[in-house]
Amino acid sequence: MRKIIFKIVKYTGIAFLALLLLGAGTLWYLYKSADMLTPNLMEAHAYELANKEGFRQYGPNKLRQSESGLWELYVEGDAFERGEAIGHLSEDLLYYQEKVFVDQIRELIPSDNYLKFLRFFIAIFNRNLGENVIEEYRNEIYGISLSCTHEYDFIGTPYERQLNYHAAHDLGHAMQDYMLVGCSSFASWGEHSADSSLIIGRNFDFYVGDNFAHNKQVAFYNPSSGYKFVSVSWPGMTGVLSGMNEYGLTVTINAAKSAMPTSSATPISVLTREILQYATNIEEAYAIASQRKTFVAESILVGSAKDGKAAIIEKSPDKIALFTGNGDTQLICTNHYQSDIFNEDKRHLENIETSDSPYRFARLAELLNRNNPIDYTKAASILRDHKGLKDADIGIPNEMAINQFIAHHSVIFKPEQRIMWVSTSPWQSGKYVAYDLNKIFADSLSFDKEIYSEELTITEDPFMQEEAFKQMVKEREEKKQTK
Repeated sequence: MRKIIFKIVKYTGIAFLALLLLGAGTLWYLYKSADMLTPNLMEAHAYELANKEGFRQYGPNKLRQSESGLWELYVEGDAFERGEAIGHLSEDLLYYQEKVFVDQIRELIPSDNYLKFLRFFIAIFNRNLGENVIEEYRNEIYGISLSCTHEYDFIGTPYERQLNYHAAHDLGHAMQDYMLVGCSSFASWGEHSADSSLIIGRNFDFYVGDNFAHNKQVAFYNPSSGYKFVSVSWPGMTGVLSGMNEYGLTVTINAAKSAMPTSSATPISVLTREILQYATNIEEAYAIASQRKTFVAESILVGSAKDGKAAIIEKSPDKIALFTGNGDTQLICTNHYQSDIFNEDKRHLENIETSDSPYRFARLAELLNRNNPIDYTKAASILRDHKGLKDADIGIPNEMAINQFIAHHSVIFKPEQRIMWVSTSPWQSGKYVAYDLNKIFADSLSFDKEIYSEELTITEDPFMQEEAFKQMVKEREEKKQTK
């Protein structure tokens, strides 16, 4: 009997060990065979970087910091030319952006050994990421990566890191329960707009620390294929979070409830970049969105000057819907779906039941109704609102408010006029500066002076002068000092 038991234990142990070795071997194979499709391109060194008075220039490409604090970038050409120019113009900004991002990760994960394990895990998880990013954008990201530091090569090559950072945004959305994101947006037209034309407002609440949002960038693209467009994000980010193209098509993204992704797909900001660069109306935007499989669940608010209205593309890894508001001339978008296709979706129902998204949705409806019809100054006041329903004092900051004082940026669009307003620090409390795309994309654009339209500036939020605001800022600073 003992011999039988010994043999059972022995062979069970051997089988278990074999499974462990097989699993480890499989993981190692997946790690070694991961292919981010690194482009095989040689740096052209086509131009010399020139530091001129007030701006930097690399051939026809330019970068300047506005007196508003916003960085303004203009690039043109094919994908690799654009990427190479971005890299040369913003090498210091790219280093800063990566450093604060990695420092934030290190604050959460202080062990270098665990960070190396994380690299191993990400390499397996994102092993097919290159296949899910079209060649044009891989080439642009590669061009940028040539100017990135090698200080963080223990995480991956500069190209691998830059490509992965575009997917990091999606993982942040998947971690919505941890309040990395909580965006709010709206669109009004017809009777709900002061001049009947489409107006859109949005807060991009993606928080990776105050330092991460220090260098906000407004990037103007004149690509060799597709349409000219502007995007608001941070240095090195080629995906689109908030943007408008020369046809008056706008895109903004709002996270919905997602499971943690199990494999890579197209990052949502890369999809919206493709929409902005290659679509002119809602139908074309929806067609592009239908072609791509994405990491996570997302609502894409699309505004269209051609259509004179807005719609929401609701997309999950396995479903897609177009929500048009059932004939109304106003749309609200927070972090839950509204179309019938998702009515029985378990995760969607859980999101409505447990998140603050419905509360913010109701508060937006309340504010839009009170301020009807909407103009750009009213839009700014709504995006800055920090009160609860019926103007309840819910404290600041509060995740149930429209303004949570974590926004990376806030934007207002007038698509038919090709005008957009971008917030300046802090959060959306600073002034909103206006950019007229009709002038920006004119051949006579000069970067040796301010390019925003000063006469359309929305002044800073008066709340900044109140004691409650000053106390909040003081407490946040003290909290940072104790870390």
